[in-house]
Amino acid sequence: MGNKGLRIMLTILLIMAVAFPSKITAKAVKVLPFTSPLDYSLSDNWLYDGAYLENSVDVFIVAPTVDTSSESNSAITPKYKTKFRNAMNQQQAIYAKTARIYAPYYRQASINVYAMEDSAAKEQAMKNAYMDVSAAFKYYIEHKNNGRPLILAGFSQGADMCYRLLEEYYGGSEERAINLRENLIAVYAIGWSMTEDMIAKYPQIVPAKEETDTGVVISFDCEDGTVTDSMVIPAGTKAISINPLNWRTDSTVASKKLNKGTVTQDSKTGAILSVEAGKYGAYIDPVRGSLVVTGIDTSQYPKVLDIFPDGSLHLYDNFLFFVNLQENVQKRTESFIQKKVSSNAA
Repeated sequence: MGNKGLRIMLTILLIMAVAFPSKITAKAVKVLPFTSPLDYSLSDNWLYDGAYLENSVDVFIVAPTVDTSSESNSAITPKYKTKFRNAMNQQQAIYAKTARIYAPYYRQASINVYAMEDSAAKEQAMKNAYMDVSAAFKYYIEHKNNGRPLILAGFSQGADMCYRLLEEYYGGSEERAINLRENLIAVYAIGWSMTEDMIAKYPQIVPAKEETDTGVVISFDCEDGTVTDSMVIPAGTKAISINPLNWRTDSTVASKKLNKGTVTQDSKTGAILSVEAGKYGAYIDPVRGSLVVTGIDTSQYPKVLDIFPDGSLHLYDNFLFFVNLQENVQKRTESFIQKKVSSNAA
């Protein structure tokens, strides 16, 4: 990393250190179930409501965890919306060249939920968050999509919500589910594990096998090769991942020469501040299924949050391989459209 890139990275890390408390204390919190979702007929409950109208396909994108203060689920306050918007300005940049962007505000589970020792309370907070996401998706499909091909996307908690959408809406033989499956370009569920158990229970969750297959889930979470247990991939679990450099699912090492661009982004606007090609390689750990980043100095990419182990690169999943992901969104979309054209011509 050059001096300019290092200065940019250190500035971003300083911002993150202020935004995220380094110590998260588990508390015994009673999490009450929500009785109703937000009203997604109201424009105030959408951050992006069809941004980049020139694009002919859609992405429904769910935000990662930005709430660092609530005991369980977020309240929709101006302060929360600002943090939400800043995070999503970074996330949406991967998809903006390809898709119209739809992103709902939702009462997400705060970072403190992940430290809860009560698994039932933790899951209730996630169910509360999903009640909003599900309602937003239903409203989007019924009132905004208008039959356009669709990408689902989310990072971390957002990825978890994408899996839940697949579970609820995309399985079975009902006409709605069939139409949704036929119209699905891909799911970018990065930073949350996909497992064999999930696939066995929900066969509509289909892992990506290569660079341009469609109707599939693209998933990985980055580590430095020393991690044995994490919140995203617990010990004894094997994640199903794909390598965003060589688009393989085995442990073949992808050279850093395949990395088209590691980026740093403005923490508020999402604007790209620097792009460096050929910076890091990667391979899939044969035991954990994590994506091991090669040639990385973890002192420049600290874990920031103590809910992650040393060696976790979770917070940087999208940044490390940003250009490869951005180009892959375009390639899978082109592949989907070509298949549709061929099918209609047959």
